Amino acid sequence: MSMATLIRQANVYQPEYAGVKDVLLLGGKIAAIGENLKADFGGCVDVLEIQAEGMAAVPGFIDSHEHILGGGGEGGFHTRTPEASLGDLILNGITTVIGCIGTDGVGRDMAALLAKAHALENEGITTYAYTGSYQIPVQTLTGSLRKDIMMLDKVIGVGEIAISDHRSSQPTFEEFARVAADARVAGMLSGKAGIVNVHLGDSPRKIDLIQRVIHETEIPASQFLPTHVNRNAALFDACLEFAKEGGTIDFTGNEDIDAWEAISDEVRVCKGIRRLLDLGIPSDRFTISSDGQGSLPVFDENGNYQGLGIGKASCLLKEIRECVQTEGIPLEIALKGITSNPASILKLGAKGRLQPGFDADLCLLTADTLALDTVIAKGRCMVLHGKQKVFGTFEAAGA
Repeated sequence: MSMATLIRQANVYQPEYAGVKDVLLLGGKIAAIGENLKADFGGCVDVLEIQAEGMAAVPGFIDSHEHILGGGGEGGFHTRTPEASLGDLILNGITTVIGCIGTDGVGRDMAALLAKAHALENEGITTYAYTGSYQIPVQTLTGSLRKDIMMLDKVIGVGEIAISDHRSSQPTFEEFARVAADARVAGMLSGKAGIVNVHLGDSPRKIDLIQRVIHETEIPASQFLPTHVNRNAALFDACLEFAKEGGTIDFTGNEDIDAWEAISDEVRVCKGIRRLLDLGIPSDRFTISSDGQGSLPVFDENGNYQGLGIGKASCLLKEIRECVQTEGIPLEIALKGITSNPASILKLGAKGRLQPGFDADLCLLTADTLALDTVIAKGRCMVLHGKQKVFGTFEAAGA
């Protein structure tokens, strides 16, 4: 029997605030949003009714940069980080994830990344991927960057291409520009974003290669999504200038920012977004991603490995809370970073918004603490009142 879900009396954020409404989900889509909705299908459809008075109904979170296959390895084979599980994602409100490969494009390759993306999709969420890794030349599945983007449904762009980092392949301007050009044309021909997701390191060169491409070629700033822009204060200053020129910048969330502030000048996400807004940069020019399961290595001034942390998907909601509760940023603005903004720049179609006809991806957050209560992905209730209801193939129910 078919299943419908009726959410009653929620404060609806599309992500713009739309008032107190009912939300009807049917057939994996948002069927209606309004007042006093009816859900009588003559017994042909089971209806799950959720009372959501006082809660915020928001679009399901889009994590635009996550190492679903695991990452790391900078300290040797034993420092390879584990793969993401379904629970890692849905228990943190993530209903759409874009997988990528980082430093190690040998031990992890595109075949394995796409297999993992398909596995998570089979378990209930929506997945996409970037082709390649830190390296140029880009290591693809088909042997061609253009073919990967055009012919592999899940591939929406290329990345994370590393620049300004001692772990990068030290690409020349010509090599970097050619990757951007190929991704752009492949995106045009396939109707995809063809985005270039760029890993930014700590080098004083900052975003010089990106700036040269947008100033010396016909490729626009919108073709790039630089990530880790809040890695340090000087880099963030340069990325704000990029945003002023029309680019979108991706903040990397950090669950353990209090500890990292003691050893770096990393910019807190909430403070960075506040600064962006205060400069008059439009609120559609930022995203927030988790770098989940990615490594957070610490190196000394000579590039020697000192230790390793791990990115956590839980940082997304934590950053939204800090935006609202610490910096006074309206919830509807903060939410754009993990909903409508990534959906727009990555051309994800019916994702990132609560409106009829869009995919039934939705989270319910408590009013006082913005804690996660319920998660629905593609119309299926994955988490209900804080309890995981759908488990990955190798996750133990109730564990």
